[in-house]
Amino acid sequence: MKMTFDELPEFEKERKRLARKYRSLSQDLEEFRNIVSVVPLGNQKHFAVIAQDEKLHIVKARLFCRYLKGSSLRVIYSYFEQEQRIEFIEIYFKGDKENEDRHRVREYLTKHQN
Repeated sequence: MKMTFDELPEFEKERKRLARKYRSLSQDLEEFRNIVSVVPLGNQKHFAVIAQDEKLHIVKARLFCRYLKGSSLRVIYSYFEQEQRIEFIEIYFKGDKENEDRHRVREYLTKHQN
């Protein structure tokens, strides 16, 4: 079964805003998709499961951006193992904010617990 990808509207907005600033973001995100298609929960070093239940894992990952040369972006996504689906929740530059939007993650979890 092939992995499918979705984006929350908030993620899409953040991605478009960041893509204007960091020109390589589209290709970097494409590469990231290829990696998480194979290893959805990532490797230990740059991925951390920040929440999970019986249906999904919410993962915080480092997204290397060639344009940033060494700095990186963070991507928060959910992985639905049964459906082989990944939904992108948030993307941000580590220099702009320290942590993910925990409120958004909590709301997301609440919405998907039914």
